[in-house]
Amino acid sequence: MRLLVIEDHKDILANISEYFTLKGWEVTGALDGLSGLHLAVTGNFDAIILDLMLPGMDGILVCKTLRENSKHQTPILMLTARDELSDRISGFKVGADDYIVKPFALSELLARVEAVARRFSGLKKRVLQIHDLTYDLDALEVRRAGGLLKLNPTNMVFLELLMRRSPGVVKRREFEQAIWGNDPPDSDSLRTNIYLLRKIIDKSFDIPLLHTVHGTGYKLRGPK
Repeated sequence: MRLLVIEDHKDILANISEYFTLKGWEVTGALDGLSGLHLAVTGNFDAIILDLMLPGMDGILVCKTLRENSKHQTPILMLTARDELSDRISGFKVGADDYIVKPFALSELLARVEAVARRFSGLKKRVLQIHDLTYDLDALEVRRAGGLLKLNPTNMVFLELLMRRSPGVVKRREFEQAIWGNDPPDSDSLRTNIYLLRKIIDKSFDIPLLHTVHGTGYKLRGPK
């Protein structure tokens, strides 16, 4: 399970990170709102712990931006040092899933995060996303910028490999193994399928996502 903690108090961030790591979570931390927002949008987390008072961009705006702009549905638990009803209501209005007031017991924080993560895992779709390219693994639908793309079965397999590995490289041998096993055809078959995939997902768009790593393989990467 992957957790993002956006908290500007270094000691609190360290304590949460250490405790959750001991409980088997993989924890990523951010000390300000802008950095946390970037990590939340580009990463794949099972839950987010978000402080209300942050430098650069406060927790309310981070949560609102995630929910409205990127349609981000990862469960968010907000932290605050103020036990004001108006603060809690503001958090829930912009899409927070739960709320806890400082100081808090780490055991209670863990229980609350696990609860919202369980609820979310039962609802979320299996969707891979790189920039504006999405692949719904349940519906077997690939879209870019909201438009539906038509891929053949081989390219669907190639695309899933690339999206799961992104921004890492998928080697040529891995593509061949995924489709043809231990009896791959000539190298032109792989190049042809990659050409078709690139034509479908990149040709009509300004930002190319599929990149050749010469002598090694291919990778799918959004804009830096």
